[in-house]
Amino acid sequence: MTRKIAIIDMGTNTFHLLIAEATENGYTIMHRERTAVKIGKGGINQGYITEEGMTRALLAMQSFKNTLDEQGIKNVKAFGTSALRNAVNGVEVLQRIKNVCGIDTTIISGDVEAEYIYHGVRYSLDMGKEKSLIMDIGGGSVECILGDSSQIFWKESFEIGAQRLLEEFHKHEPITGEEVHRLDQHFRKKLDSLFEALRQYPANVLIGASGTFDTLSDIYCFRNNISKSDDQPETPLTIDGFCSIYAELISKNREQRMQIPGMIEMRVDMIVVACCLVRYVLAHHSFNRIRVSSYSLKEGVLASYIEAPKRVEPSIL
Repeated sequence: MTRKIAIIDMGTNTFHLLIAEATENGYTIMHRERTAVKIGKGGINQGYITEEGMTRALLAMQSFKNTLDEQGIKNVKAFGTSALRNAVNGVEVLQRIKNVCGIDTTIISGDVEAEYIYHGVRYSLDMGKEKSLIMDIGGGSVECILGDSSQIFWKESFEIGAQRLLEEFHKHEPITGEEVHRLDQHFRKKLDSLFEALRQYPANVLIGASGTFDTLSDIYCFRNNISKSDDQPETPLTIDGFCSIYAELISKNREQRMQIPGMIEMRVDMIVVACCLVRYVLAHHSFNRIRVSSYSLKEGVLASYIEAPKRVEPSIL
């Protein structure tokens, strides 16, 4: 018996629609769609969603609803993350989505978000028994999870996402040395618990989950003439490759960054501060390699839904 399900991830920067067909043996992804909504733009550090952000969200959700109606899908799981959970008007946004688009939505905590990201990454990669640090850099928050293929040892959601960092620190093009220094000071204050966890559960592998890491992998592949397909669950990137890309990104302005093969419009603004964060983590803990998982939060929600009868999750479903 098969059944179709749609997952809608209302992220701070990007809204995603994933449609899958579930069977007793797993699932097959039938459709993927993403829209750069930037719901947190202009208000995320003040704790609200602007009217412009609401309008972009409604347009994206109505577009998704049209797709769902065309395919006759009624089983929809829609959820919001950092920008919505920290906004004083987050509930109002959800109500407007319900009124205009007819889609019921909910907001998940950072802790639940981190767990779903782990399940998405574990579904896509063979993590083995070696401990890895999974990092998902969103627009509003950054989820960090220490785990292996069988369990999570530690997880935390940090409200230091790329849209927050962009609006607070990245004021010039190219970014200045002083701005990078201020970012480092910010990371030092915010990430104590991460490095304490790394001392307790040493990890040699950094796994970047989707988003920024997808684009870094795309740039790396262009530079090294590596072919990759859109449906690969894991894509190439090395630590040396990242360091080379980072050095280029911080030396270029926005227009110049857009000319880098592999760069996309929805990442060009936030990728500099996101890479400053990755570089900081690499500089303060010894990793021997980077892996990039194309699967993250939405695939983790899907995997948890498919496996729900087999185990209990901190669920929104």
